[in-house]
Amino acid sequence: MNHRRGFTLLEMLVATTIMGLAIAGLMSGLSNSTRNAARLRDYDRVVQLSRLRMNDLLADLRTPRNVPLEGQFAPEITGGLVAGWRARVTKAESSPQPSPGDFTLDRIQLEVWWMSGDTRRNFQLESYRRRALRPDDVEGEMAK
Repeated sequence: MNHRRGFTLLEMLVATTIMGLAIAGLMSGLSNSTRNAARLRDYDRVVQLSRLRMNDLLADLRTPRNVPLEGQFAPEITGGLVAGWRARVTKAESSPQPSPGDFTLDRIQLEVWWMSGDTRRNFQLESYRRRALRPDDVEGEMAK
């Protein structure tokens, strides 16, 4: 008797099928990972844009209060992501009889939005800043 060692055609078909299923599963997982990485990259970029805009609002003491502000980010800083912002500065706390030089507390609300495909997503931040009242601030308070 002549015994040859090797695989039968049926064994090769089963092995190929198992390998094909394993590769299909791995490719599906890789596709989902890539999609999640792109989503997280956009979210990370928006967080950085939010910080940048909030720092600008905190530093600019001339920003008008109780006036809605909005704009769009330049495409060169967003990496091609369509994104914009909306902000409002309001009085959070001040003395009952304000006078120039007194301190007041401003509340800054910022919403940053971006387009993720056809879906508009947003990210909100809130902060407070202390500042000294100017004479024109006090006149505005008295007129109310």
